[in-house]
Amino acid sequence: MMEYLLAHPWLLALAIFGARILDVSLGTIRTITVVRGYRYTSAIIGFCEVILWVTAAGQVLKHTDRWYLLFAYAGGFATGTLCGIWLENLLALGNVMVRVISANPEVSVANALTAQGYEVTVMQGMAEPQGQFVEVLLVIEKRRNVPALMRCIDAADSTALFTIEDVRSVHNVRFPPRGRSSLVPTGWRTLFQRK
Repeated sequence: MMEYLLAHPWLLALAIFGARILDVSLGTIRTITVVRGYRYTSAIIGFCEVILWVTAAGQVLKHTDRWYLLFAYAGGFATGTLCGIWLENLLALGNVMVRVISANPEVSVANALTAQGYEVTVMQGMAEPQGQFVEVLLVIEKRRNVPALMRCIDAADSTALFTIEDVRSVHNVRFPPRGRSSLVPTGWRTLFQRK
């Protein structure tokens, strides 16, 4: 196989480009899984990532007289970075805390969210320097479900301010089903269970 790739330099460049896309994408996902606490998944991804990296880097270093291999290597890195970010957004692993601040006295965003099945912690706050009372809400939600939550918030109060923060771990939180997947992961999501 390697002899065939060496005889057809453009195929070798394409193979290096593809290997770099895969290994950098895997590196991005591995970093996210490490931060989120998925140890075993991170180890498996890291193993595959290094095999791809050593293979691609070895070919570039072995054939330093072929400048186009270096460009394929660099182009694969850049493209792999974009692909890794896209994959991470697609997987949407983990949980987030959404903080909502509503200054609209006519609307209760908390009531609107609880009517949709969200668990909401409500606090009263004051906006300075106006001295206006505001409703401050905290909602823990699965990251993949945040767009639906944002639509509910916007429908209840389109002027509400909200921030989203990553949460490393969550204890004693129920995510009631609202037409979503069950609490027990199935299929490919089982790969991303915390161990």
